[in-house]
Formats: sequence, C-alpha cells, structure tokens
Amino acid sequence: MNDFSAAFAMAAQLVLSLDPELVEIVLLSLYVSLSSVALAALFGLPLGATVGMLRFPGRRAVIVMMNALMGLPPVVVGLVVYMLLSRAGPLGEFGLLFTPTAMIIAQFILVAPIVSALSRQVVEDLHEEYGEHLRSLDAGPLDSVATLLWDGRFRLLTAVLAGFGRAIAEVGAVLIVGGNILHHTRVMTTTIALETSKGNLALALALGMILIVLAAAVNAAASILAGMGERQHG
Repeated sequence: MNDFSAAFAMAAQLVLSLDPELVEIVLLSLYVSLSSVALAALFGLPLGATVGMLRFPGRRAVIVMMNALMGLPPVVVGLVVYMLLSRAGPLGEFGLLFTPTAMIIAQFILVAPIVSALSRQVVEDLHEEYGEHLRSLDAGPLDSVATLLWDGRFRLLTAVLAGFGRAIAEVGAVLIVGGNILHHTRVMTTTIALETSKGNLALALALGMILIVLAAAVNAAASILAGMGERQHG
C-alpha cells in the first residue's frame, strides 16, 4: 500500500513540476494524434457527407463497409503499415518506419473510418430534413455537401472528437510502426505499457492521469457540441 501511495505522490509531482521527459512524451502524443485526426477529418468528412447525401448503386454496401472499418483491429493496421513501410515494402525507400510519420499514417487509417461513418449518418439525417429545400434552391451536389457540412458542424465536430479519443488512446498500431524509441517515437500509451512492465509506476501513473484528463475533456467537449447542435436544430 505504501508503495502505491509513494508512486501516486511521485506521479503527481512529475505532473505538477512539468517533468521534461513527461512533457516531451505528451507533446509528441498530441502531435501524432492531432495530425492524424486532422488528416482523417479532411478525408472523412467530405467522404461521409457525399455518401450520406447521394444515392448510387452499391451505396448500401459502401455504408456497411464504412461501419465495419470502424472496428479495425489496431494491431492488424500496424502490421499492414509496417509491411508497407519496411525496407522490403513498396514504400520502404522513403524511410518512414519507426518515425512519427508512420504513427500518424497508422492512426489515420484507424480514425478515418470513424469520422466518415459518423459524418455520413449526420449528413444523411440533415439531407432528409433539408433535401427538399436544397432542391428548391437548385443547389448542386458540391453546394449541397458544403451546406450540410456547415449546418451540421457541431455534430460533425463530435465525430472528429470521437476520432481523437480513439487516436490518443491507441497503443497497438503505434507500437508496431513507431517502435517506442526514446526521444523519437515514445508516446503516452506505449510509455505506460513499457514503464508498467519495468515497474516504474510513477511515470506510468502520471501519464495515465493526463490521459484521463484528456478523455474527460474530449467527452465534455463532445457533450457541449452535441447540445449546441440540438439547440441549433431545436
């Protein structure tokens, strides 16, 4: 019991003193996760909006695939990206394996389906509500997509935050493609796993505290944005 109390006390001290190693790990985690989420939003929001608004042959199959991809196993994604970026892979010449870029690619693959699937549902609901109005204005497909994305911006931001929650808590894929290299690719989740196995509970707990705070902040922001979206359409 005393060991755990001491570990918690040391963890709190690391956080409050802004320990340089702790700060470096947190900043890299945020850089990787925010970069992957930004790319996923640029790709997933227009894709989800297009599928949600348009009607075309095979649309149901596309929706089923988008929903299924939300449950991609992280270790499988990590393995595929590893094979693509390894020296023997098609992208090996770029030397991206065991770099933050490789971690961003892996997280992008995991997050993009979440953003696209959730945004598809939001835009589809909005299109059912405003589709007749858009047709009366003779709005083209691009104008309609842009209008619905803007109109559903608060609910769509909730989808983006869900993607960020997935990214920041990811460990399997980033461990495979990043290698958990000190001062280079070591992020919060991989450090927690490593330090726990080494018995260094103070650093692991400190990072765990920060992860919990981030998760709570994301959930709070999602709830606020959802409320704003409901009031907008209420």
